[in-house]
Amino acid sequence: MSEVRLTQGPIEYTESGEGPPIVFVHGLLVDGRLWRKVTPLLEDRFRCIVPNLPLGSHRQAMNPEADLSPPGLARIVAGFLEALELEDVVLVANDTGGAISQITAANHPERIGRLLLTNCDAFDNFLPPAFRGLQWAARVPGALTGIMQGMRFEPLRRLPNAYGWLIKRDFDAAPTREWVEPYLSDKDVRRDTAKVLRGIDPRYTNEAAEKLRDFDRPALLAWAIEDRFFKLSFAERLAATINGATLERIEDSYTFVSEDQPERLADVIARFAREPATVG
Repeated sequence: MSEVRLTQGPIEYTESGEGPPIVFVHGLLVDGRLWRKVTPLLEDRFRCIVPNLPLGSHRQAMNPEADLSPPGLARIVAGFLEALELEDVVLVANDTGGAISQITAANHPERIGRLLLTNCDAFDNFLPPAFRGLQWAARVPGALTGIMQGMRFEPLRRLPNAYGWLIKRDFDAAPTREWVEPYLSDKDVRRDTAKVLRGIDPRYTNEAAEKLRDFDRPALLAWAIEDRFFKLSFAERLAATINGATLERIEDSYTFVSEDQPERLADVIARFAREPATVG
């Protein structure tokens, strides 16, 4: 695990392989291990970089004054790319990380060469209705921690409004306990997580979508069609909104495509990264 220090705080990351850079962005209450099945399939051709963003499963808390609103998180992603001096990055994202990546591409596109979104928040679906209770809890002292205490127990992590409907195949192999441990064990991580949740607002994803009408880099949506939270209709609308974007449907997967269909997703990423950089 390597680390860069931004003005907002430390960002840990892993890196493997050589070649054109691919940066993988995870979502809320997971970390870079979300991509652990995908990067080994790409690192023989690409430089795979996976940051742990301050979204609730990070091991090092941000500075107390760090801006963790969606635009603030987009600035963290942009600052991370700058700190590593990355250029022409393929930005791959999932879940809440997809919303952050849309905002990053809309407002800080300088180092982004291509944008690939798997199932993620978009438009008014930020957060999905099933998870909006977390936003309410983040505004009530002690409420979010009370909810998260139940995540110590595997049966509760399997509930539909926990991780249960995010992973379709081999739930047991996913590091769900490790994903909740930083929140449960570190009060400053709890502070960061509450800040993130309180800042989420669909106006940011709607604003980003409007700006991405003029996005001048290739964009692809690799979307699991069985997802219960980010339905295919959102992908179709987003593909029609982002300039030149294409949509590829993925079978037999829920939200975490990297968990359920890593080989299929790695193939999609590799082909997309090698295609001529044309925009419709």
